[in-house]
Amino acid sequence: MFRLWAKEFKDNRMLRDITIEDAGDDTRTHKVFGAIERVCYEFDLSKPIWLDHTIAEFKRHAKTRFYQDSFMDEIDFDFLEIHVIEED
Repeated sequence: MFRLWAKEFKDNRMLRDITIEDAGDDTRTHKVFGAIERVCYEFDLSKPIWLDHTIAEFKRHAKTRFYQDSFMDEIDFDFLEIHVIEED
């Protein structure tokens, strides 16, 4: 089972969160992008752009934050954090 936890933060407080589960046979990369797509749909956000520092952080820790510079639209929170909390 693959699980990704996504959280929106503003002023060091979590506004909302969601956990996406995927038990499919896709690759880890496909599961991550699929989960982010579902998070963005649920939170009504545009998909974030993976910048060099977000890619590097995700590779090191299976966790990263998307700030305003990763979104094409204006966001009303400080950052979106994603974290892979379970992998099979």
